[in-house]
Amino acid sequence: MHRVMTSVVALAATLALGLGGGPARADDASDARQLVEKAKLTVEQFQTDENMGALRDLAKKAKGMLIMPQMLRGAFIVGGSGGSGVLVARDAKANQWRGPAFYTLGGASFGFQVGADAAEVVILAMTERGVTKLLSPQVKLGADISVAAGPVGGGAAAGTAGLSADLLAFSISKGLYGGFSVDGSVAGVREALNHAYYGKPVTPADILIKGAVKNPHASGLLGAVAKLGGAR
Repeated sequence: MHRVMTSVVALAATLALGLGGGPARADDASDARQLVEKAKLTVEQFQTDENMGALRDLAKKAKGMLIMPQMLRGAFIVGGSGGSGVLVARDAKANQWRGPAFYTLGGASFGFQVGADAAEVVILAMTERGVTKLLSPQVKLGADISVAAGPVGGGAAAGTAGLSADLLAFSISKGLYGGFSVDGSVAGVREALNHAYYGKPVTPADILIKGAVKNPHASGLLGAVAKLGGAR
């Protein structure tokens, strides 16, 4: 069983990374813009959801935020899950958020709620190591970097002090909370979307650490992230 699950994750990672390679297509710019708009709506939903008080508290301390507007069961392979999203990072010196950089996330669907086929996921990078690892061309969550499910519910905000994982994942699936596990998933960079959105080949480090490129279209998303996580 372990070897089967390992194969599932490996194949999902290969497919996810396949989405990121190669030159930018004509549709990539449109796809990138749509993904940014969807990510903005996801952030706004988590901002207002009464069960996400813990996420809102923790987001104020987060170094980065990986936003997946739609994780689909079976999106990569039978029994797997996957989707595309964006990563933003906090520039503490400038008191602002940078990004987005475009990513895929794929792996075995360990934690989907029964009957759910899709989930919105926000993963908070609580440490500098968390952000640094996510800048890699690919990273396996739970193996290359520690990840834990973030607490949800009306009283969850009070229990956040002892959380020590590099990444904390929060999800909403058809009104159900915490039903999607990202442990074992593989995050990969969508190079073509980054190229299309910024008009030239760029790495996540160029976008998020160096601040070498910007796109005015991202202002709505970054504003929503700033409202959720502090800074401007």
